[in-house]
Amino acid sequence: MRVYTIGFTKKSAVEFFETLRRNSIKQVVDVRINNVSQLAGFAKRDDLKYFLGELCGADYHHLEFLAPTKEMKDEYAESKDWDAYAREYTELLASRNALDRLGRSFFERETCLLCSEASPDKCHRRLLTQYLQEHWGDIEVTHL
Repeated sequence: MRVYTIGFTKKSAVEFFETLRRNSIKQVVDVRINNVSQLAGFAKRDDLKYFLGELCGADYHHLEFLAPTKEMKDEYAESKDWDAYAREYTELLASRNALDRLGRSFFERETCLLCSEASPDKCHRRLLTQYLQEHWGDIEVTHL
């Protein structure tokens, strides 16, 4: 099984949608807390859903149970303690029964996890893929 991830910041709309199309993405899973911010530009929920369908033939899902809490994000922004944030986010996934709510079959189509961070290095989308790998094992992750 393969799972992709992508962040939209520091990407033009052309680069973003062409990357998804080139990789034959069939569904985008939005794992952001806030997907309607004016700062999101082309990646605001309703616009993104439209563009994905029209430009990529892909479905859009916003799965809030995969997003960190606002309090977690705020605390990390203040402390810059990545290890504490990663630990807390992983515990949050477990407490929300993320694996049961998702199920492996959800990823049968080419799926891409979406967040705002340009790089996966300090982003919860990477932590989420690591969590899936730890529990399901046979997942190949590609960060776009």
